[in-house]
Amino acid sequence: MTTFESVVQPKSKLWLAAIKPPMYTVAIIPITVGSAVAYAQTQAIDLNILGTFLLSAIAIIAWLNISNDVYDSDTGIDINKAESVVNLTGNRNLMFWLGNLFLGLGITGIATISWWQQDLTVVEIVLLSCFLGYSYQGPPFRLGYQGLGEIICTICFGPLALSAAYYSQTQSWSIANLLASLVIGISTSIILFCSHFHQVKDDLAAGKLSPIVRMGTKIGAVVLKWSTASIYALSAVGVASGLFPVATLLIFLSLPLAIKLTNFVSEYHDRPERVRTCKYLAVRLHFASGLLLAVGFYL
Repeated sequence: MTTFESVVQPKSKLWLAAIKPPMYTVAIIPITVGSAVAYAQTQAIDLNILGTFLLSAIAIIAWLNISNDVYDSDTGIDINKAESVVNLTGNRNLMFWLGNLFLGLGITGIATISWWQQDLTVVEIVLLSCFLGYSYQGPPFRLGYQGLGEIICTICFGPLALSAAYYSQTQSWSIANLLASLVIGISTSIILFCSHFHQVKDDLAAGKLSPIVRMGTKIGAVVLKWSTASIYALSAVGVASGLFPVATLLIFLSLPLAIKLTNFVSEYHDRPERVRTCKYLAVRLHFASGLLLAVGFYL
């Protein structure tokens, strides 16, 4: 986005884009699915723990979004990103400490769950996830600049998030939950993957070797198709193996969204001004597929 575009665009829209309301589904869906698997296997759920976990996860995602803008401002990669909270406020330090406040609130909520259970496992898992989340953009790691962001995203929002959610309800582990975590982890990383298509030039200028920079947008569009297909393949494997209830095939109702996303990227992968909206299609796919999977387990 050019400086001129950022001037003429209403400030309210820029703030809405900076806050990223749809992105908070990446906090809600893993906790919801992990808890749904627990319910399917135990026929019980602690709503106090579920509610506390959801609010804590939302706070942690707020920290992640704000801190990513803060650390990107340090490298200059967001110089043309009008919806960066740092660019909007002009106060990097304020955003840094606001992000840390959200992190503190989130960890406090998770620690409360561990205190209720007299078991540190959940807070340990979440702390590991937060560390990996920091390593994505934070110094001295900045692993996202080496193209490792999607791997980190898959681990944090897949196995770690669902394991924490499942354990918070059962204080045990589950193979079915692990398989479900791969579905959610991949669908979450697809959002991040799609966010790279329109910013190849800015990434190159900042020395960020995102997967799209490394492989190019054309190959990236093909990889997106296979990654998206794997969500449904893994779900089918779960049902065929008996790990998932048959009702989880409801996830296939989200298939039209998957087709729309992959076709859109295939057509506009090399046109930054058009393909930039594909990440919002990816968010819709993530939310719909995750919600349908959770409903399948609850049923």
